[in-house]
Amino acid sequence: MSLTDRLRRERVIAIIRGTDTKAAERTVHILREEGIALIEVSLTTPDAAGIIARSSREAGDTLIGAGTVLTGDDARAVQQAGAAFVVTPALAEGSLTAHALGLPVVAGALTPTEIVRAVSEGASAVKLFPASVGGPAYLRSLREPLPEVPFVPTGGVDADAAHAYLEAGALAVGVGAPIMGDAPHGGDPDALRERCRAFLTALTRHREGE
Repeated sequence: MSLTDRLRRERVIAIIRGTDTKAAERTVHILREEGIALIEVSLTTPDAAGIIARSSREAGDTLIGAGTVLTGDDARAVQQAGAAFVVTPALAEGSLTAHALGLPVVAGALTPTEIVRAVSEGASAVKLFPASVGGPAYLRSLREPLPEVPFVPTGGVDADAAHAYLEAGALAVGVGAPIMGDAPHGGDPDALRERCRAFLTALTRHREGE
């Protein structure tokens, strides 16, 4: 199954951006246990490549990807670590290198020009970032001339915003703090489990309303 198909099925990429390696790795395990199947580990997290490598070995059907991939060296490092996909915050060398290496890319873009370029460079989906700048109304406007682009709005997306973006035609959403809280920094793992369940429940309600 392609990354685009998985995004369509799962509807959410959970984004881990932490300051504590052990806590971030524990967060990956908890997300998997709670049923979140697309997980992005930002390279701003200490030992992100190591977390990806160790987590990927036991990931099963879960896809562990790398986020904040900016350079060609970043892309090569995460490929060696076993990343299943790459996410970039903007159009950068990292997205081109990852695509050349055969990794699916969710490329960051905001303007129509950037979005068209991301698609032309082979992105599997476009990370609309920061989505909070324009909100769901902006996504609707973009989809009028670009209806075939698979958008993944990211930035300031909580459960309510996720519903609004999906209603506006997003393929999936990227979600960080509203699910993670302080878990990747050493926070309460039980609270993380509760947030995961609440978010997945909200997604289920959205699917039932489609």
